[in-house]
Amino acid sequence: MIQLPASYQEYLAGKSESFINTVRPILMQSAADKLHGVRVVVHPHDHQAHLDESVPFGSVVEDID
Repeated sequence: MIQLPASYQEYLAGKSESFINTVRPILMQSAADKLHGVRVVVHPHDHQAHLDESVPFGSVVEDID
């Protein structure tokens, strides 16, 4: 089982279950390949997350759409 880095666990702390369910799979993918960080795009009614090669592994960046 892939272990999330502490920075990703801290990022998820206190977030809603629906937010975690959206973002966690991408965090797991990042933790598996250890190449890129994650960008979370915040929309008015939902969130999207994707790997971003401009974000260093272990980091999460939030953008507002």
